[in-house]
Amino acid sequence: MRYSHHPNIVTFYDAIEDNDNVYLFMDLMEGGELLEKILAKKYICEIEASEIIEVIAMAVNYLHEHGVVHRDLKPSNILYADKSCRPSSIRICDFGFAKQMRAENGLLMTPCYTANFVAPEVLRRQGYDEACDIWSLGVLLYTMLAGKTPFANGPNDAPEDVLMRVGSGKINIQSGNWTNISQLAKNLVTNMLDLDPTKRLKAQEILNHDWIKKREQLPKKQLPHDDLCVVKANMSLVFDVIQKPVPFSLNPVKTSELAKRRELRNTIKSLENGQ
Repeated sequence: MRYSHHPNIVTFYDAIEDNDNVYLFMDLMEGGELLEKILAKKYICEIEASEIIEVIAMAVNYLHEHGVVHRDLKPSNILYADKSCRPSSIRICDFGFAKQMRAENGLLMTPCYTANFVAPEVLRRQGYDEACDIWSLGVLLYTMLAGKTPFANGPNDAPEDVLMRVGSGKINIQSGNWTNISQLAKNLVTNMLDLDPTKRLKAQEILNHDWIKKREQLPKKQLPHDDLCVVKANMSLVFDVIQKPVPFSLNPVKTSELAKRRELRNTIKSLENGQ
């Protein structure tokens, strides 16, 4: 509600709760998922990809400027508001993992992620910040240009194998579509997928990159991609991994340490007021 007035963030209107459910009322995203629409076209060129990434980066930059980390940027959370599928109709949605940066050391610790899009620092559980969103956006850009995901080779990959490749940070930008892709694009992808989050580009730096600013100079060659079903299957390696290398369980809110501290603090205040 706080940030959905941005033109490229889904508008959250209201929530109504009954005894069994919570109903969320948001914009109807008639255009469907971003990547599904792109892949259904069979081909994309760098100019189109640049226009799309610019819109998403503007929304991400807005969030980061307000201290918000989305933490789950992936194709199914980037939708088109209408069937025109113009870049201006792109909306970022699903803020279920989003977090306001308020930790004392400025870092987040909870391992929230989707396997193909998770940043290495999230896996290491040493604290992370908004740079994890840039990594996810870099994975999206790589997939748009290369026509396949950077870390999943096939739908039968074990989640551990995907995460091992993520942790290595090694990406192929030499073969396949990359032989026809500009050096500007390669530079941008490489700097968005830097293993060191402190060296990773900021959202504003993406917007200032020549791949965005000098779009008219980009090659117009059509870039093919793998079969839609294959790419989607590769991206479906979602939360299996949560129970394996980074185990944690989702318990009732009242059992969390934060809730316990708040309850104790409220009890102390009540006693103080009673005295």
